[in-house]
Parts: sequence; structure tokens; C-alpha cells
Amino acid sequence: MSGKPIVMISSYPPRLCGIATFCEEAREFIQKANPDREVVVISHTDGAGEGVFPIIDMTRSDWWKPVADRVEKLDPYAVHIEHEYGLYEYRDPRGVGDGNAGFINLLEAIGGAPIVVEPHTVHGRLTDFEADFIYKVCQRSHVVLFKCHYQKWRLDWTFHGRGWLTPRNVMVVPHGARPDKRWGVHEIPDLRRQFGLEDIGLADHVVGMIGWIQSNKRWDILLSMWEAIHDEIKERSGQDWDLLAAGAMRDSNHRQDYEEWKSEVEVLAGKGLAHYHEFIPRGDDYYKMMAICDFIVLPSTDETQSGTLARIIALNKPYITTAPMEGLTAQTLESEGGLLFTTKDMLKKKVIKLALDEGLRLELGENLRRYLDHVVSWEVVARQYNEAYRLARKADRTGTSLVLELEF
Repeated sequence: MSGKPIVMISSYPPRLCGIATFCEEAREFIQKANPDREVVVISHTDGAGEGVFPIIDMTRSDWWKPVADRVEKLDPYAVHIEHEYGLYEYRDPRGVGDGNAGFINLLEAIGGAPIVVEPHTVHGRLTDFEADFIYKVCQRSHVVLFKCHYQKWRLDWTFHGRGWLTPRNVMVVPHGARPDKRWGVHEIPDLRRQFGLEDIGLADHVVGMIGWIQSNKRWDILLSMWEAIHDEIKERSGQDWDLLAAGAMRDSNHRQDYEEWKSEVEVLAGKGLAHYHEFIPRGDDYYKMMAICDFIVLPSTDETQSGTLARIIALNKPYITTAPMEGLTAQTLESEGGLLFTTKDMLKKKVIKLALDEGLRLELGENLRRYLDHVVSWEVVARQYNEAYRLARKADRTGTSLVLELEF
């Protein structure tokens, strides 16, 4: 490859981390969109793989120095950084954090390269710390990528209210979704057999809750109502619907909820109404497990955007999720591919409605197909990344700040 490399800075597999998985997928499609240059990753010390430099050591307060040195040696075409607060927070022996000060130091240290930063948490209502941090990031980066339009126009409102100038180098690039993970109806029986689900008598129709089992995912909301929902669907349609709850615990801090929810599913399983399947939600298995379901319920209570939703969209699966809930709500409105609920009673009604109305499921699925193909496919997103790199290089070369249009 003749061109300068694109250098990504991020957590990376085998770490079980949503940002790591995101970076792995993004890198794959950025590489396809840039066949003339290598895409390499500077990762935390638990990252691994070809073209990966696992040198981010968060036990060191100066973790950013070796990273800056590596960036200089690589002489990049562009530096593309995935940011999540927890990834770059140094904690001293007392457990006191530095407020991501090392991340700001890194941006200053690599200031001679074209810098694109992609923060994965930008709340609509920013705390004082978050607002100050985003301001500093925008000042020290050539392009900053937000996932959703609401994040950009809310930033303008937030900064205006503080008497600050709104950064004009913010570009909206959505969370990518794979375009190559869609199975036909005729392929679903084989997927069920792969996971042994045919052997346990799983119903022909399935509602899914699939993914990492975390406290904010709130599986208990649907579990507490599932028996009543199942019985009403059966009475009104004559159809048997099972609830498939599948995933695994990623963080031991969520163990109590994991064990309680798993126990609730097993009680329902004993009544022939549900099934629990333990698996690591990564790679093809994550997509296959979702493909088995007629639709997905994602009752999350804390998201800005969601890797789980990206997989739902990749499969064109109708879904139901919580609102108002940051990026989950924004993408549901933009895609017209899901239903929203704000109360338990609404969730119950929406699950029953979607189970009873096959035409609605097909309509939502078709809307998601269009949204994937034209808006959030990684192939589309990779082209937008390339535009961000081009703009960052121009700003770096000319020494002039990027000025993009505001949303409103």
C-alpha cells in the first residue's frame, strides 16, 4: 500500500467492549474504502491482531505519551479516535480520576496530524464537565463526529446558553450497521438448529431480547409482563409466541440483575413461555441469534446510541424501544422502523400489536431496509469518514478552522 496509513485510536478486541467491536467493524469498512492505504489501530494493552499496536496503558498517568510517539512514527494520513470517557480515565492510587485530562494532552501532543475525534457519548443535556470537555475536544481537533443530528443542535443550544461560541467543526456521521447480515426466511430453521433451539421446542414465532445483560437494559420490564402478553396474543390470534432472552453478563457490577433476570426467564421457561440462551454477543452469533426473532424488544433506560440497535437495523428487524431515549428515539423516528414506549402499559400494547400485525412487521422491516441501504450502512458511513479525513487534512494544511453549517 503506497499511501500514508489511517491511524485509529480505540479499545479493540479481544476486549469485550462495545467501542472495541465498533472499531473493529468500522476499520473493516474504512479499509475497503481505502484500498491504497493501511488502516492500523493503536489500542489499549488488551487489544490484539494484525496492524494493532496495544500500547495504551491506563495504569500510567502519562499513557498518552507513547501513543503520541507512535502516531508521529506512523506519519498518518489522518488520526481517527474513538472516544468514550471510561476508556481514557486515569485513576490514581486513591481511585481519583483525572477527568480525561490525559486525552486532552494526547490531542495537543499530536496536533501536527489531521485529527478526527468520534465521541460515543454526547448527551442531549450536558453536565458542566461534559460541556467543558467537548469544548476542549473541538478546540483541539480538526473534525468532531457526532452520531445524531439532535446532538449537534442541542450542543448549539447548550453552548449558547453558557455564552460560549458553538464549535463549527462538528459533522454528523451515524452509527454504522453491517449491510451483509440479512438472512432469508428459508434460512431461519437452520439457524435455530445451530443453537439447539429446535430441540427445546421454541415456538414458531419469537420475541427477542438479545445482547449484553446490563442493568440499564432493563430486561425485567418485559419479563414481568410476558406471561400476560403471551396469553393475550394466544387468545386473540391462536398463535404461540415465545420470548427468547439471549446473551451474557459483561460486567460483574451487573451480576445481581443478571442473576435475577436469568432466574425470571427460567421460571417462564418452566411454563413453556420463554427460553434463555447463554452466549457471547459478538460476531456472527450475535446477528444469527437476532435473525431467529420476529422482532426485538430493547427496553434500555440509558443510551445515547446503541450497538445493539445497529445490529437490529442491520437485520431489518422490527423493534420496540424506550422513549424519549437519546439516539434510540432519534434513529427510530428517522428510520420509521420501530415502535416506542414510555410506560409499561405502552410496552405491553406495542408488543401485542406487533405480534398480531404481520403487515406492520413487514412495513417496519422494509423501512429499516431502506434506512440501512441509504443512511447507516458501513459502506455509506465509510465514505463520510473519508470526507471527514479530507476536511481534517485541509484544515491542518491551511491552518484554518473548519466551518460547517449548523443544524437549525
